[in-house]
Amino acid sequence: MKPVFKPKDMIQNLTGFTCLKCGACCRQEGYVRLEKNEPDIIAAFLSMDVRHFIETCTILTRDRIGLSLKEKENGECIFLTDDGCRINAFKPKQCLEFPVKWKFKDFEHICAWAIQRSKKIKDRE
Repeated sequence: MKPVFKPKDMIQNLTGFTCLKCGACCRQEGYVRLEKNEPDIIAAFLSMDVRHFIETCTILTRDRIGLSLKEKENGECIFLTDDGCRINAFKPKQCLEFPVKWKFKDFEHICAWAIQRSKKIKDRE
């Protein structure tokens, strides 16, 4: 009898995660919290004054503890373009930690890597 494939099993094993730059995580609503030094780093990368970057590209989080990148009206990150992440070379730690330290609901059905991995697991069964 073949074992039944369970998406949860695949999700728990994130060994070998490689971002395929599908942008799925960038399209999910919610905070992209910035670490203390990240506004300076991203602003420098964008050749912006850090104060201008903070005023135009971030919001104060509801808990008033930190800053988050703004979202477009549709919930996407403001730095997501048709060509991918505009700040990919200097993206926030929160983005770098996806999906090992955090992931969004239904990640396994939206993330290109998770879908690809799920297909490979199903094909082996």
